[in-house]
Amino acid sequence: MQAEDTNRASMNPERKFLGDRMLGTLTRYLRFLGYDCESADTLASGNPGEDTMLLAWAEKEGRILLTRDRELAGRAREHGMYIREKDILDQVKMLREHGLIDLKVRLIRCSLCNTLLRGATDEEIRGADYAPSVPGDFIYLWCPTCRRLYWNGTHSESIIRRIDDLSQRSENAP
Repeated sequence: MQAEDTNRASMNPERKFLGDRMLGTLTRYLRFLGYDCESADTLASGNPGEDTMLLAWAEKEGRILLTRDRELAGRAREHGMYIREKDILDQVKMLREHGLIDLKVRLIRCSLCNTLLRGATDEEIRGADYAPSVPGDFIYLWCPTCRRLYWNGTHSESIIRRIDDLSQRSENAP
């Protein structure tokens, strides 16, 4: 992605992403940050035309294709970005440095399927055998697509802490 493309993309608060199969963790992090991020993992695996499908998908839906494949990123031109970093926090930092994302954890999307979450009903909370058994000051959210319960527990706190640490490092960088 060229600098002028990055500046244009950063002006759009509703930017959307598409992650290739090598960026599953980054896809989930972007969803935790509230970004609409689809994943190549939803496509049947083993299709030799997958790269062409990803290019068409990104262009049709105005998504930025995030990929660890330099050649694919080049083919995507203004619809793609090569992610050279291997570490997840370095990947997030790279997107932040390019002005494509901010580092505010929003927890509004399902980390598995990208659906917008809604408040969970008491019945949905009781029906989730993995919900906290000890009462607490939790906010419960529900994915109506994959029927998964989310809450502000230790896992989300850990992600928030990692993103906050990254944000503070970015602000303190020379």
